[in-house]
Amino acid sequence: MQPLLEQACTETLVMVGWSTLIAVVAGLPLGVLLVLTDKGGLLQNTVVNKVIGQIVNIGRSLPFIILMVALMNFTRWITGTTIGSEAAIVPLAIGGIPFFARLVETAVREVDHGLVEAVQAMGGNTWTIVRKVLVPEALPSLIASTTTTVIALIGYSAMAGTVGGGGLGDLAVRYGYQRFETGLMWITVAILAVVISLIQFAGDYAARALHSRGGRSGPAPRLRFLKSQEPAAADVSKVA
Repeated sequence: MQPLLEQACTETLVMVGWSTLIAVVAGLPLGVLLVLTDKGGLLQNTVVNKVIGQIVNIGRSLPFIILMVALMNFTRWITGTTIGSEAAIVPLAIGGIPFFARLVETAVREVDHGLVEAVQAMGGNTWTIVRKVLVPEALPSLIASTTTTVIALIGYSAMAGTVGGGGLGDLAVRYGYQRFETGLMWITVAILAVVISLIQFAGDYAARALHSRGGRSGPAPRLRFLKSQEPAAADVSKVA
């Protein structure tokens, strides 16, 4: 069974790795946009905020197994097939985007608004605030959100195995359930438990390390940023 376990582990890592990358790349700007377009935000737009929020809510409300079935035609159009680990990446990524976007929204909302106002007073535009304040200050929470997303996608990938998605879930179903190989099923459970524990430990360690170096609400990045902006602010005042 060792070759089967090695192949299943590789497929699970590939599925979760690619789907996490897509979810983070697409979910990060989506979550930031939810904050910016909300009431009192830098780009306040109630219509856009409600539309994006509703799309995210619908994406989060669908059970993953139903989402996989609903996206079969789209998955076949993208990958040419609906089975295997490559096909499972599509619903995994689409299911992970709204999940991560909400976590990003929560993390960015917790950034000290006083720092945003200070940068605005210095003439910083929206892009500067997002790039220099919101994302860096929320980075520890964003790391924790990414960890939570990875763990959730590992669970989704196990469910994908029930419909031919490959990975450890598929191995557990085909051999552990259908062929009554109980020992193999418990091995897959143990592997998933170990992998999730390691990911959680690494994510917590990274988040704590960033926070101790001046992440969210830390004085060091604030002072460095404000100090670097003082000459520009002075020049603007002289021109005025």
